[in-house]
Amino acid sequence: MAAVTDTTDVQTVEGTLNYLAPESTILRRFTAPGVSVNTGSYRSYVMPIHNGRPIADSFSLDRNGFALIGHPTAVTDFTDRAEVERVYMAEVAEFVKAYTGATQVATLGWLLRRSTAPSENASQPQAANVHSDFSVVGARERAAGAYQSHFPGGPGFRRALITSLWRVFSPPPQDWPLALCDYRSVGDDEGLDNRMYLVDEIPDDLYAEMPATTPGASGSEFLHRAGHRWWYFPGMTRDEILLLKLNDSDHSVAWRAPHSAFRDTTAEATVPRHSIEVRTIAFFE
Repeated sequence: MAAVTDTTDVQTVEGTLNYLAPESTILRRFTAPGVSVNTGSYRSYVMPIHNGRPIADSFSLDRNGFALIGHPTAVTDFTDRAEVERVYMAEVAEFVKAYTGATQVATLGWLLRRSTAPSENASQPQAANVHSDFSVVGARERAAGAYQSHFPGGPGFRRALITSLWRVFSPPPQDWPLALCDYRSVGDDEGLDNRMYLVDEIPDDLYAEMPATTPGASGSEFLHRAGHRWWYFPGMTRDEILLLKLNDSDHSVAWRAPHSAFRDTTAEATVPRHSIEVRTIAFFE
């Protein structure tokens, strides 16, 4: 595991992060409009979360698994689903292709999150547990299916990079910013698979066998490690984005960035955090 950035002179806040409890076995996450339920048990740990804004230029996708990037948008209202579909999805795909140098980019959909009353805008609550959205197996399956669906008859690909482009569009500061774990502080053998199901309603029996056609993905949950190094970027504006790796088939570089929302008790926020995330797969021939 490579050494991480020296944090001696970097400001930190103390944030509570929810890690998977060791006794958790069957891991499932059900996501329905306005609500998300996990079968796993979690334990809260107070961790130092470092302010990455003064050294933002030192972070990169292939080194840390995430980057803060200035990126204005033409979208005027992110709660207007039609405008997001018409304007933002193409914006994101074009940006990811140019930024990564990919041959092709497929969009996987988008999601709004709001820290208070999320159902008012067909949003989800903040994701406040340490996770990565795709496991290695889940990423491989999703990439193969997405390529066949978006680029039928294509020559295939040698690398698939799944990212999330995260933007907050409520005014700063944020009450629930996004914390990102530096890839270099996470062992490649860490993470337990957690199957996510996208459903209309949360089922009564969370452990019942689900139909094979139920949409979803396989992600990863993480046990606590004192050596994890966490970063955040306070006071984000709608003209900035966080681009983070959910899974990269190339393991010679940073290939994922575990992450979690956390309550920043030092922020004097006046409105709930409202954000949008778009998942894409960048294919390299």
